[in-house]
Amino acid sequence: MDLQPRALPSSSTATRPPADESATLPTIESTDLMRGGRELLIRHGQSTYRLRVTMSDKLILTK
Repeated sequence: MDLQPRALPSSSTATRPPADESATLPTIESTDLMRGGRELLIRHGQSTYRLRVTMSDKLILTK
């Protein structure tokens, strides 16, 4: 059995900005975005997505 750590494929890091870049990205508090609610709709092009806060206080985005 091989227990040696393996490098992650480079594509797995493509979805996360580098640490120094994340400081310059616009940031909004989820409470401001949700405006006191637990669910909202987001239109993106021709698609509509639903963002909701779960009972365990996590965010879920679904199409």
